[in-house]
Formats: sequence, structure tokens, C-alpha cells
Amino acid sequence: MAEKALEDLFHDLLKDVYYAERKILKALPKMAKGAQSPKLKAAFEKHRDETEGQIERLQQVFEIFGKRAVGKTCPAIDGLIEEGEEILDDFKNSPALDAGLLAAAQAVEHYEMARYGALKTWAAMLGLKDAVKLLDETLQQEGKTDHDLTALAEASVNATALKKAA
Repeated sequence: MAEKALEDLFHDLLKDVYYAERKILKALPKMAKGAQSPKLKAAFEKHRDETEGQIERLQQVFEIFGKRAVGKTCPAIDGLIEEGEEILDDFKNSPALDAGLLAAAQAVEHYEMARYGALKTWAAMLGLKDAVKLLDETLQQEGKTDHDLTALAEASVNATALKKAA
């Protein structure tokens, strides 16, 4: 078997993130529909729109890298999305629902930030300057989303979760 190099690892992770973003795009409307807080619902809807742009940037990175945009099953994101769906089911009509959904969303954001950080670093090492810019744009966007979710949790969502179910 041929020895694999950083290019192979970059391509493999790029396919992984492409799959993940597409799965996230499908999950966000469910999260928005299930959210009780109008602000959390709006945050999920905003991130859905951002995710569409992130997918477009990933397609550009594939093009820069000279490969076709194709995803590779990512068990990690499948598991994180499944956790979010379990929260939707298990905490339906509960004051804690939004806190759970927000926490699940942040788990996804942290996963994405770790992946985009690695891809950006590797793209720089591989001399893919245009890809670095695209990946950094998404990395910054994911970081801002995480920050905004934290602010929302601290401002209202976590306090609402303390209330007893009616």
C-alpha cells in the first residue's frame, strides 16, 4: 500500500467536513422548529443560511485542491446530530429544552472549529493560499456563532431551564 501524505489527510478531512456541513444543513430546520425561544429559533435559522455559504466555500476549496466535492460519512457528526434529536424528543415541552438544544448546537460548533482549524493549517502548509482564506472565513464564522450561542445561553436560555415544568 502506498504511503499516505498530508495531501491525503487534507482531502480526507475535507470530505468529512463537507459531509458534516450537509448533515448540519438538514438538521438546523428541525432544531429551529423545536426551539421554544424566538431568539434561539432565529439563531438556528441564521446559522442555516451561514451553513449554505460554508458549503459553497468548501466546494471552492475542493476546486482549488483539484478534487471533486464529495462527502465521506462522518460518524462523529452523525452522533452529535443524533444527540440533538434525542434532546428534542426527551425534553419536548420542557423548560430545559432550549438549554439542551443550545448545548447540542455548541458541541457541533466546537467539532467544526476543530476541523476547520486543522484544515486551515494544513492548507497553509500545502501552499493553498486561496483555500486558507476560505477556510479561515468559515472558522471565524463558526467561532462567532459559538460566541453568540454562549451569550444567548447566559442571557436567558439557561435561566429558563431552571424553571419547573408546568
